Amino acid sequence: MNRRDYLHTLSAGAAGAALGQPRRATAQPSRRPNVILIYTDDQGSIDAGVYGARDIETPNIDRLAAEGVRFTQFYAPSPICSPSRAGLLTGRYPWRAGTPGNCDSKPGKPGMPTEQVTLAEVFQRAGYATAHVGKWHLGYTPDTMPNAQGFEHSFGHMGGCIDNYSHFFYWSGPNRHDLHRNGAEVFADGRHFQDLMQEEASAFLEGHRADPFFLYFALNAPHYPYQGEARWLAHYRERGVPYPRDLYAAFVSTLDEHIGELLAKVEELGLSQDTIVVFQSDQGHSVEERAHFGGGSAGIWRGAKFSLFEGGIRVPAIIRRPGHLPTGAVRGQIAHGCDWFPTLAELCSVPVGELALDGRSLVEVLRSEEAPTPHDVLHWQVSGGGEVQWAVREGDWKLIGNPVDPTQDQPLAERDRLYLTNPVTDPSERHNLIDANPEIAARLEKLHDQWVREGG
Repeated sequence: MNRRDYLHTLSAGAAGAALGQPRRATAQPSRRPNVILIYTDDQGSIDAGVYGARDIETPNIDRLAAEGVRFTQFYAPSPICSPSRAGLLTGRYPWRAGTPGNCDSKPGKPGMPTEQVTLAEVFQRAGYATAHVGKWHLGYTPDTMPNAQGFEHSFGHMGGCIDNYSHFFYWSGPNRHDLHRNGAEVFADGRHFQDLMQEEASAFLEGHRADPFFLYFALNAPHYPYQGEARWLAHYRERGVPYPRDLYAAFVSTLDEHIGELLAKVEELGLSQDTIVVFQSDQGHSVEERAHFGGGSAGIWRGAKFSLFEGGIRVPAIIRRPGHLPTGAVRGQIAHGCDWFPTLAELCSVPVGELALDGRSLVEVLRSEEAPTPHDVLHWQVSGGGEVQWAVREGDWKLIGNPVDPTQDQPLAERDRLYLTNPVTDPSERHNLIDANPEIAARLEKLHDQWVREGG
């Protein structure tokens, strides 16, 4: 079934005979919850106070955790930007969603295949107002930009990153201005992009306070360029935080402040108990040259962005809905970024029909710390810049094929092309355990090969 037929079937289904009609024609007996999905960019595995950072102030992220459910073994769909976002928005492994590597940041370049069905499309068909605010990085053509992917309102940049004040993409080819509202180029020279995001999101919330809404708030921080507020930079330098951690910390505290402003707006509108807020980083921290070779931290976890070691894919993740979900709860079950699709659909009574999702609902996990993880096996596969890197996790074991560690603080040898780890007993993944456990490695490699044969 193609995307158009699927959406037509969904809108005509018994779960919502009028789903294809305007929102006000689909009033429910009681209001369905709103959703705000906050996605940060290149935020390290431990880079929030509640995740262990002692040198970065994140009171608003910490508050979300205190008022919601925090995951300690949550994985991104990919260690790089576009595939991670594709997994989030489709509920499918990025390889299966047609986005195994980063999308081109040039205008006119396609991105995630248009036959993929997004969270926004499903929620829109269920009568939700939908908006994208922030980073996109899933296509730069009219049919792959947000307005054609289920978002009736869109504001932000289409490529991988921008300068936060000029809104130009400076990192390959000619410098290009990249700030768009609903597909049309707009200009706001000198205004910090996150301030613009906040204004746009607040206006959307104001305009839809009476409607159920789905807001994808995709922050571009702390992705390079590190451009936090000057007062935060001064604060960290006064505290003696060394370079480049000071630059990174200032940007993290800046993004945290904007999260706080967004939550305050929800409270001002009296919508806190009616609104599910999800927070997640798209992958681990960057050690690229343009990121000053670091600044972020994975703590005890090995690796960083681009890597399928834990530091590249183990990310902070929180969900909150006051009065409806547990508060101050911690969940150690294995969970995954593709899981938000079915989880949010279930929490909001939004039908997904017969979509082939790789994500699994976390609702039972949210309700009970004793619930099992919904995943027996998890897969990753990412391409770009070299050999295909892949990983499979089953239980406590993880096998990585063609591993990459951009931190380079421990060299990888030829024998490490298959690298077996146990993140529970050896969280730093410093030891390739394949020689002592060849049968486990063989089983995991077979699982990967079967997954590839079945189309990923």
